[in-house]
Parts: sequence; structure tokens; C-alpha cells
Amino acid sequence: MKKQVAKLVAGLTVAALAALSMPTTSGAAATLRIWADADRKASVEKVAGVWGKKNGVTVTVVQKDFGKIRDDLKTVDVATAPDVIVGAHDWVGELAANGSVIPLTVSKSASAKIPSYALDAFSYANAKGNKVLYGAPVALENVGLVVNTKVAKVPTSFADMVSQATAFQKKAAGNFGLVIPGGDAYHNYPLFSGLCGYVFGKDAKGNLNPNDVGVGNAKLLANAGDVDSWNKSGLLSSKVDYGIAKNAFLAGKAAFWVTGPWEKDTLDKSGLKVKIVQMPKNKCDSVPFLGVQGFMVTKFAKSHGVESQARDLVGSYMLSAGAQTQLSSENGRAPANTDSAAKIDDRLLKEFAAAGKGGVPMPNIPEMSSVWGDLGTAWTNVFKGADATSAKTAFRTAGKNIKAKIG
Repeated sequence: MKKQVAKLVAGLTVAALAALSMPTTSGAAATLRIWADADRKASVEKVAGVWGKKNGVTVTVVQKDFGKIRDDLKTVDVATAPDVIVGAHDWVGELAANGSVIPLTVSKSASAKIPSYALDAFSYANAKGNKVLYGAPVALENVGLVVNTKVAKVPTSFADMVSQATAFQKKAAGNFGLVIPGGDAYHNYPLFSGLCGYVFGKDAKGNLNPNDVGVGNAKLLANAGDVDSWNKSGLLSSKVDYGIAKNAFLAGKAAFWVTGPWEKDTLDKSGLKVKIVQMPKNKCDSVPFLGVQGFMVTKFAKSHGVESQARDLVGSYMLSAGAQTQLSSENGRAPANTDSAAKIDDRLLKEFAAAGKGGVPMPNIPEMSSVWGDLGTAWTNVFKGADATSAKTAFRTAGKNIKAKIG
């Protein structure tokens, strides 16, 4: 009898332990943890909370520094790890390659409402070279050319922009014609693309090709003399950082400013009359980098027993027009969902969105980390006034350095 009781107790103990280790089923109470930065925490809590109530899921949003979301995902303890993260599309290559985020499957009806470039931005090629979606795009952003219409007109051409900027610069001491943070490869990208520069080309399947580096390509180098002329005239300077550029424009001391929708509220409150457009075409279209923000499901969702819930939140609900309209109103970014985007009624947000037409999504492959430093250094060196490096030399050197780092 004692042996039978002992066996029964042992069996119950094993069963109990097994039950404790079982993932949470869809019918039981579940908690889903999301990592988001301070700018998005409140909106994510509100929007994801609505989904949670409908689905019987408790949604917890943990505030993290934006940059640390990606980095901390590599070392976080499983018990406190997120099931979903809110991040940038250019994290996808690294996170997909190291297995931190998992592929998504979305319906055709949902994907049809998202621009193809936004879906591509959150996709990464598998071993066969086929694109696999790893995130739900919810917000789009890019820089535009902000025109102070009290002192300048919306330029009709690139040459007209340079002419107006130069004329305003000469009007009074302390004036700036065009303000762009010096040495910033992101904000300078419209100038770069306008000179026919590019970062990576694409392979036959349309995937980014790290072996085709366009920094220092022949067309760019042939057009590099333009950059030297902008330096010689003082139109652009490495001494101008983001703060100087912003303060000069807001003080009415700059005719044109290159910035993005994160300054929409600042512009609204400035009292300035402004118009936002895409920088005019130079030798090639002067398009900006496109940034896409979205939600990704992490590998930890499965071990936490909430993979199906996380997939539903990210791959279905967050792609809907209703969710993206609410996120847009809270965060001041253009929604990725086209139905939601059509309902934008904020003039400046509309203009920033229009300024991104034809833009280039920031490359999301891991090799992009080898680009920022050298391309930024090139921009710094070409705008050093009398001590500047010729643009042809600066971009050629940057291209060689980037190729060497990529190997």
C-alpha cells in the first residue's frame, strides 16, 4: 500500500510540474509583454490595450531607451524578455540573422493596404534568397525641405534652391541659406541621391546586395564638383550641427531646413509660415532615406506561451487602419496603412509624407553598420571650408573603406 501511495504521489508531482511548465493556452489568462521607447509607450499601451481587452490578454508595455531595445534583446533573461518589440526596420537584418525575431504570416487583404516598400523594409532574405516578412510596418518617416515662405519661395528647381539660399545668406550677417547637420549621412541623403549616389544595389531577386556599394560610384564622382562649390560658397558647413540648424531656422535666420516630422510640433508652435516639399531634383532625384517603424514578434513569445496572441496582435491588428490611425494621431507620423494615410488631416504631416515619394528605405542588412561612419566622415570632410577634402576624394575613400569592412 505504501509503495502504491508513493507511486501515486510521485505521479501527481510529475504531472503538476509538467502542468506548470506547459505554455499558457489561448483559453487561459495570458500576459503579453511589449518593449517600446518613451515616445511610443503611451500610444502602444492605448492601442494594444484595446486589442488585449477584446482578446482576454493583459498587455504590459515596458519603457526602454530606443537603441537599447535591439541591444538588450540579445542578453535579456528569458523570464523578463519581451514577446513583442517596437522598433525600426533597419534592425531587421541583424535580429532576423541572430534569431531574435520570428517570421510573420499576414493575410493578403492586410498586406494589400501596406506599401510594398514598407513591407520590403521589414523583410529579410532567407537562405534561398526569398524575402521573408519579420515585422508589421505601422509608421513612416523621412526628411523634407522646410521652406520659410516669408524669406524664400518654394524652389522650382535645384538651381533655384541654391540661388535663393545663397542670396538670403548674403543678406545679413548670421544668415544661413540651407541648414543641414554637417557630417550626418541621414540628413544629407537627399543631396547624396541627387548626385546619383546610393548605398547598396540590388540582386536579381530584388534583395539588397552588399557587394554592390554605390558610395563612390562613377556617376557620383562625376557630379562631386557640385559639393565642392557648395563648400566654397559657404552654403553648407561642417560647423552646423542639428541644434545650430534648428535654432537658425526657428529664428528666421535660415531660408531652408532639412528635417523630419519629429519637428512638426515645433514648427506648429514656431509662428513661422512654412511649406514642406521634397528637395528638387539635381542630377538625379533628390529623394530622402525612408524610415519605417513597426512591431516585431520575438523568439521569447513561444517560451512564454503567447506566440499565437503575439502573432495576432502584430500580424493582424497592428496592420489595421483603425490601429494605425490611432497610433498616428498619438505619435505624429504618417501611418503605413493606405486607408489610414488617406485620412490624415494635418497639413504638415501630409507634406512630410509627400516629401518621401520615391524615397529609399534605409538598408536593413547587417552590412549597413559598415556604412554610417565612413559616409558621415566624408560629409564632414567636404564641408570644412578652406580645409575641406575634395568631394571626389572623400567619397572615393569612403567607398573603398566600406567595401574593405564588408569584405
